[in-house]
Amino acid sequence: MRFARVPAMVATVATTALVLTSCSGDASPSETTGGPVTLTVAWWGNDDRAARYQEALDLFTEQNPDITIQSSFTSFDDYWTARNTEAAAGALPDVMQFDSSFLRQYARTGQLLDVTPFLGEEIDVSGLDDQLIDSGRIEDGVYAVPTATNTLAMFYNPSVVDEVGLEPPSEDITWDEYVDWVAEFSEAGGDLDPALYGSNDHTGVFWAFLQHLVQEGVTPFTDDGQIGFTEQDMADWLRSADALRESGAFFPVERNEQLAPEGGFTVNEQAVEMSWDNFLAGYVASSGQDDIAMLPVPSGSDGEKHMFARTFQMTASAQTQHPQEVAALLDFFVNEPEVGRIFGTSKGVPAVAAQRDAMELEPGSVDQRVVDYEEAVADQITEPAPLPVEGFGSIEAEYKRLGEELAYGTLTVDEFAEQWFAFADDAVGAM
Repeated sequence: MRFARVPAMVATVATTALVLTSCSGDASPSETTGGPVTLTVAWWGNDDRAARYQEALDLFTEQNPDITIQSSFTSFDDYWTARNTEAAAGALPDVMQFDSSFLRQYARTGQLLDVTPFLGEEIDVSGLDDQLIDSGRIEDGVYAVPTATNTLAMFYNPSVVDEVGLEPPSEDITWDEYVDWVAEFSEAGGDLDPALYGSNDHTGVFWAFLQHLVQEGVTPFTDDGQIGFTEQDMADWLRSADALRESGAFFPVERNEQLAPEGGFTVNEQAVEMSWDNFLAGYVASSGQDDIAMLPVPSGSDGEKHMFARTFQMTASAQTQHPQEVAALLDFFVNEPEVGRIFGTSKGVPAVAAQRDAMELEPGSVDQRVVDYEEAVADQITEPAPLPVEGFGSIEAEYKRLGEELAYGTLTVDEFAEQWFAFADDAVGAM
């Protein structure tokens, strides 16, 4: 079989359900059946993402007519429920869209194919920085290939900010100054109808907490997959926003639940929200505001950003019967220029220059603004992204749940930290 090649230039899953199978997960590139084969491919997302995947997979099968693709997609939470069930049965899809939150968990239980033997051969990595390749590395194996990157951003809605009459946060704002800005904004917007708020509770966003730890020189997770921060670290972070909670300056949690699945930011009642930069398209579409803008996250105590970039990943099942065809498809997702045109920045900024160059960027478009943002903060992305521990999905969900209780006032900061660590001790293992 001849594969088409092109030049090369980041829900809860129960750990106990992921069982080791008889497959080793280190299939050789020479292990191929030959002749027509069928690959199963799965991803999470909406109809727009599905249409993009279908266009890309149609191109792949056009280039490789001996390969047939059977695809499926669902929501993020349902996606991991399905993968969990399949993993227990040793029946994961051949190729999967993946999230680093679950990488260590699935790799260490023998579910994912170690693609190390294919790197530099079937999978061209000449256009990838070593740091990007390492984002898929667990110990001595590489279990995911990066196809795009994204980083945290401080999104703000100029229309909401202008209505209150304040300037947006500055690019060099610190976390303490950001708290002051939110307090001033919410006080000024509180008498409007509807009331306008500066932000939701940023301390309840787990990745914002991890960014803060990195800024303060704390490694969130150790090399052996354990928690690298303390209850005190968590309590101090949460307590930094006590004044905003007590004064009602954060977007009300009750109103947020009424709006679900939308939120205060997307209904134009909240000025700022922390999230990943590739969320821009969703924010623009949901809010109806084409001028949603991005700023870097607030600075650490030393005045520096110390930001990191996550990778959008693709992985393969350790049980695949077609490892060489799988490697060809992974190479396609990483390197084929047309994939860059098809997906744009919907999964993040493409990881290789060939795909970035192939994007059809209209001045002022969402894709162009995401690319411009990542270029603008490139010098401030100085730290490796924390590699999540096993059970990350569940401990992130527990952090969010406790954050809602904190917002309702049903538990204290110290109780939050104590309960989270008790939960994480079971989810991650002895710490």
